[in-house]
Amino acid sequence: MAQLTQKELLDAGAHFGHLKRKWNPKMAPYIFMEKNGIHIIDLNKTIAKTETARAALKQMAKSGKKILFVATKKQAKNSVAEIVKGVNMPYVTERWPGGMLTNFATIRKSIRKMASIEKMKTDGTYDNISKRERLQFERQKEKLEKELGSIADLTRLPAALFVVDIMREHIAIKEAKKLNIPTFAIVDTNSDPTLVDFPIPANDDATRSIAVIMESVISGVKEGLDERKKEKDKEAAIAEKEGKSTEAKGAAKSKDAEGKKGKTPTASKSPQPKKVEVKEEKAADAPTQEASTEATAETAEDVKAEKE
Repeated sequence: MAQLTQKELLDAGAHFGHLKRKWNPKMAPYIFMEKNGIHIIDLNKTIAKTETARAALKQMAKSGKKILFVATKKQAKNSVAEIVKGVNMPYVTERWPGGMLTNFATIRKSIRKMASIEKMKTDGTYDNISKRERLQFERQKEKLEKELGSIADLTRLPAALFVVDIMREHIAIKEAKKLNIPTFAIVDTNSDPTLVDFPIPANDDATRSIAVIMESVISGVKEGLDERKKEKDKEAAIAEKEGKSTEAKGAAKSKDAEGKKGKTPTASKSPQPKKVEVKEEKAADAPTQEASTEATAETAEDVKAEKE
């Protein structure tokens, strides 16, 4: 997705802040002007901050990390859920369960409980319990799915938290801060932008405003995931190529070894003519050895005669 434009944000009403009397002075750097008692947000700052947040989220997604999105207000919950589902990231659009981050182990137990109830339905356990117990399990499962179904795949703490309306989701922000989890948020003129690491100044009450900004940051997440997939595919292709190369080298070595074995019988036949020559030489040398023996015998007789 291309960079957000002022026209897109204007059409979505992202520039409308709250009444002047409700403003937070810490939002002053992001306010363009006041009109009819309402603060107007500087959309150039909105675009810049959105791009900063988008780049950071893209890098996290590229690294294979999970980002938890939180939007429980009615103007945001449906659009946020629909957009986030596209990138398979966890999200919370119902009531924020207290201790979800700071007491994550307990939340994981509830998720496992939900999975075990589902397993009971498939392995035949339901057939051995009463109708009343089945009804209790069903109600429990429905409640857990409503609150935790969208985070069922979250096996560890998220790498970041993205929030719509930090005043409404202040508990989630506090938990993330306590655990040093980076925080991203759409921040309106009535909020304190210093409470989060990546504030995006914009109207957090208009459905279209929220959707436009969410689409932008989620496109960054998607780009990160796509790049990660390409890198994985490239690594797999290189590994496969190296594997084939190793197999080819192994086959070549085996072929050479077989070739050497095939040449061995020919090599054993070649020395035979030499053996014949050696025998002939020995035969030729035989008279010389005989003559030497006779000479030695004659010398011995001469010595004996002299002694006598």
